[in-house]
Amino acid sequence: MRTKKSPTAFAYRYTRYGDADVLARHSFPLPGPGPDEVSVEVIAAGINHMEVFLRNGREETWADDPWPRGSGSDFAGIVTAVGENVSSIRVGADVIGHVRTGAHASHLNVPADRVVPKPGGVDWETAGGLYLAGATALEMLEDLRIGPDDTLVVTAAAGGVGSIQVQLAAHRGARVIGTCGSRNFDYLRQIGITPVEYGLGIVEHIEKAARGARVTAYIDNFGKETEDVAGALGVPAERYRSSEDRREVELALLRDDPDSVAHGTERLRQITRLAGIGAFRLLVSGLYPIEDIVEAYEDLHKLHSRGKVVLAAHPVTTARTLRARELHESMP
Repeated sequence: MRTKKSPTAFAYRYTRYGDADVLARHSFPLPGPGPDEVSVEVIAAGINHMEVFLRNGREETWADDPWPRGSGSDFAGIVTAVGENVSSIRVGADVIGHVRTGAHASHLNVPADRVVPKPGGVDWETAGGLYLAGATALEMLEDLRIGPDDTLVVTAAAGGVGSIQVQLAAHRGARVIGTCGSRNFDYLRQIGITPVEYGLGIVEHIEKAARGARVTAYIDNFGKETEDVAGALGVPAERYRSSEDRREVELALLRDDPDSVAHGTERLRQITRLAGIGAFRLLVSGLYPIEDIVEAYEDLHKLHSRGKVVLAAHPVTTARTLRARELHESMP
């Protein structure tokens, strides 16, 4: 094993179901990586709604996991040690990775097949929040085979998954309409997406935004029943994906069996490449020191965030800066 001196690590864990305030910091000596593993010093880690559902018991998958339980699936960091049999990754490499749980930590030991190289052009904040949202967005577009002949509607288009989906669909040549609250109109227009507000008359508003084109596919990230809207627009049933479909995609991307891990890593590799070539830009609308993890989850719970909320495991400063969306909304 090639390694540096083992650090004292910490991770956020919980011992019962509940809101974010059940998360507590646990410190421990980080053991060296085992065979086929690497040790990673975490620089940034994303937070996701699925983690909330697992933590509060709403999502019962893996309900038999032992306590305490870890939190977080997305991370990016620097390799500090490599175990036996690992030859493709060197100490000091910048990587992006995924785990089912436990990413909200200062350091991780993870199988080497769960990480991919971080391109130099992808910043740490983007890298830390890339896996679950990015892989889910890509998986659903692949499933629908979205291409240049499509007119696609995406709900919650300014959120973590939705904002990536709309940009990747546009990158594929599709005409894209994103539904959102009016406060997010400017953001969607800035990334080249036609915005439509939720609410009464949404079918007519989408048809107007489509400018005579037939809507061919519909993805619901909002968590509301929109199948009737898709049907009224003439979208074939096989080209409609619900929030329940998205849930199944996310859970599949978090599974630990070898085939699922390999598939998740390949999706991570693909979404990382797309980020590296500028096919989309991930807006990090909230960046919190990891010590403020409870506040970060409260921000996510408000459903006000555009793009992603990300944790910084080693922030340069804990001084707060006004988030861009708050500055925009404070203007008369």
